[in-house]
Amino acid sequence: MKSNLTTEQIKQIVNFSQAKRIMTDLTGANLRGVDFSEANLVGAGFRGADLREANLKGVDFRGADLSWANLHRANLSGANLSWAHLFGANLCEVDLSQANLIGANLSWTNISGANLSRANLSWADLFRANLSGTTLDWSSFIKADLRGADLSKVHLSKANLQGAIYNSVTIWSKQ
Repeated sequence: MKSNLTTEQIKQIVNFSQAKRIMTDLTGANLRGVDFSEANLVGAGFRGADLREANLKGVDFRGADLSWANLHRANLSGANLSWAHLFGANLCEVDLSQANLIGANLSWTNISGANLSRANLSWADLFRANLSGTTLDWSSFIKADLRGADLSKVHLSKANLQGAIYNSVTIWSKQ
């Protein structure tokens, strides 16, 4: 399913900064470099959308569907992604510092090289997620599912892993 807006229409409205509420289905849309900073996108659909290098700082994505979306190098610092669906998304080199990811589905997601310092990932599903090379300093993983996750070459200084679930195939940093 594709977005109900054309790429040209989206480019004409590139700055959605501080939008009150956007309920448009942007599934599969090309939104590369768009500015949605501080926007209210609760429950919005971005499945398979191209959000590379987008400014998503402080966006409220609670319950949004970002499955299979490409967010490479996007700024999601301070964003609220609680209970969002990010299954299979590309979050390489994304800034998720101070983001709220409580209960988010991040299974099979590539988060390598991202900044998750001071992020809250409590109760998040990170099954088979690739977190290699990420910065996780001061992050919370209380009761997060880390089964099969790749945590090689991560910085875990002061991270809270209380009650986190992991298994024999979870890869831990040797640092």
